[in-house]
Amino acid sequence: MHGPSPDTLHPFNGESHTVFLKNVISRPNIEVGDYTYYHDENHASDFETRNVRYHFDFVGDRLRIGRFCALATGTTFIMNGANHAMTGFSTYPFNIFSDAWRDGFDPATIFDHLRGDTIVEHDVWFGTNATVMPGVTICSGAIIGAHSVVASDVPPFAVVVGNPGRIVRLRFPEEVIDRLLEIAWWHWPVEKITQNLSAIRSADLDALERACLEDDRRLDAEAKAS
Repeated sequence: MHGPSPDTLHPFNGESHTVFLKNVISRPNIEVGDYTYYHDENHASDFETRNVRYHFDFVGDRLRIGRFCALATGTTFIMNGANHAMTGFSTYPFNIFSDAWRDGFDPATIFDHLRGDTIVEHDVWFGTNATVMPGVTICSGAIIGAHSVVASDVPPFAVVVGNPGRIVRLRFPEEVIDRLLEIAWWHWPVEKITQNLSAIRSADLDALERACLEDDRRLDAEAKAS
């Protein structure tokens, strides 16, 4: 047994409140990695229409979420299409309502200020009703507290709370974080993850590094044998 298939729609006892998120995504401008899940008692399968907002094809930005992320109810991504022009006296979007109001509108007043793709790396936990603003990168191992609003990049294994979101601490010392990023267990095959779950759950860093070394030795032996 190596755990659930990442292609399972409802991995929690078949109940509809939890989905492996990649299986309910249809938009080509959203990418989600294996085993990342979203929980919502009423609307789990509607994530891309309810929780990814102002995401317009003509803007061109992408939402990329990695593997093994946990998204609580109400986790929301505000995309670049939410931006209004801020170069004049008014931020009102006159141009979208009338041809007469569209005349003379310069798209550069909006598009020159967009922040690009929104990226969530791996093993990131989002608390209830967390909000991520456009163009943010949240690095692996981070925790985003409930009701936080993330408007700037988040480093690996940081804990972010509040509005605006602020880093309150790192989960581990920096030398441990460096070793974890080198190990990058979230990229391992699921069989290897399953075999080493006790080390992942118990924060046994030495055991995880030994698992990496064992793979290196095996690959070296196979290379020499060939």
